[in-house]
Amino acid sequence: MLSVDLHSHSTRPDGLIAPGELAARAAAQGVKTFALTDHDELGGLEEARAQAEARGMRFIDGVEISVSWTHDTLHIVGLNIDPHHAALMEGLRGVRAGREVRAQKIAADLERVGVADALAGARKYARNPELVSRAHFARYLVEQGRASSTDAVFRRYLSQGNPGYVDHQWATLAQALGWITSAGGVAVIAHPGRYKLNQQQREQMLGEFRDLGGTGVEVVTGSHTQAEYATWARYAQRYGLHASAGSDYHGPGESWLELGKLPDLPQGLTAVWTNF
Repeated sequence: MLSVDLHSHSTRPDGLIAPGELAARAAAQGVKTFALTDHDELGGLEEARAQAEARGMRFIDGVEISVSWTHDTLHIVGLNIDPHHAALMEGLRGVRAGREVRAQKIAADLERVGVADALAGARKYARNPELVSRAHFARYLVEQGRASSTDAVFRRYLSQGNPGYVDHQWATLAQALGWITSAGGVAVIAHPGRYKLNQQQREQMLGEFRDLGGTGVEVVTGSHTQAEYATWARYAQRYGLHASAGSDYHGPGESWLELGKLPDLPQGLTAVWTNF
């Protein structure tokens, strides 16, 4: 198993475990190099770093930024950032403000199909009032008996074409990469296999990302199959991108893989953590 995990989430946005507890769990699972990459949020980094370093782990300051690209939403992970960089902090404040508007629209759309008090219900699960996310709505819908799991909620609600899905304008790709690189970090495309892009769109995305200063792509991630590991390894090599690995861990029962359970990178790739 790989001893590196560069994509995880705490309760600061939509995870189930506090930042320090998450770092402790990663160490207990054998992770040696660990990044906290909360959605559009830097507030958990100090706590996670303290716990990681107390356990002898190498800690990487990170963030995951929501990006609108053509007609799709992408997630860009920033690694080894300066969390006190003014442009990054200000940009993320703007993204978080947009999340509140989206939450109100999601709640209104769910009410249209008979889900009452959805915003108040989602807020019960949000530790950070600035970051009410689809995951919080999903947990409320499970509580209401609308589905048996959060995965099932996303299949029936909240995803494109279903009740509760709201199209939203996030940061642009250029903005996200500008914030990350100006803060001294490296930018990585998160879980690329999850985006519903055809071959031409994938190549357009990778080319734009590289040309804007992007560094890496997640090849090994909790939401990729083994076949997708090979697919994205080839893309990384073709576009001269470094390979990253991260579980995208959100907590027990809501993640594809446990922390510390990632397989090794495919052969022939340059690991993104060699940049740190």
